[in-house]
Amino acid sequence: MSEKNRLDGIGKSIAEFFFPRRCPFCGGAANDGLMCRKCRSTLPYTGEHAVQKGTFGRCASPLWYEGGVRRAILDYKFKGKLGGLDCFGQMMARCAAEEFGGEFDAVTWVPVSKKRLRKRHFDQSRFLAASLCVDWHVAPVETLRKTVDNPPQSGTADHARRRANVLGVYEAVDPAQIAGKRWLLVDDVVTTGSTLSECARVLKDAGAADVVCLTLAAARNR
Repeated sequence: MSEKNRLDGIGKSIAEFFFPRRCPFCGGAANDGLMCRKCRSTLPYTGEHAVQKGTFGRCASPLWYEGGVRRAILDYKFKGKLGGLDCFGQMMARCAAEEFGGEFDAVTWVPVSKKRLRKRHFDQSRFLAASLCVDWHVAPVETLRKTVDNPPQSGTADHARRRANVLGVYEAVDPAQIAGKRWLLVDDVVTTGSTLSECARVLKDAGAADVVCLTLAAARNR
């Protein structure tokens, strides 16, 4: 180990001693730097039901969207609490490797509109995609652009209305770089699957060979 790396490691250890990371799901001390022991053992993992099927094809999610998971995602998405990104990314990367290993060539994400980006100051799905790619030593690729600032999907639970709400709001950025590749499409939560379905459709219309989806959490009763 170089002197610089050794000093960097010491500095990180000191910082974590005085400013320990917090578990994104309960706010307690993150014993392993990611989450607390209690949450690690009690989170609502999807387990054998990790892969959901729908008009989007297949979507893998490590967690159910409920309880502390729901609170953590809402805090991340709407309050800008980014401290859990490493935890979220590692969980998603592991889930993707287990469920879709060898089935995709590149990673992309469901984008937010320019208006939403100005208001929120970050694109939550882009950050998730970047975080899960860290250990793979690759970078996610921007393939989609949201051209319409449609009302939030959370405003209605009706499947037909949610599907109509996202029709035509995305476009391919560069079809040439999409064509022929198998894509892992990342978002934060899958509920009815309408958003993932529309994004997957646009990717396939642009020539994608295949699209599989990945989210941090899934609604249990879609």
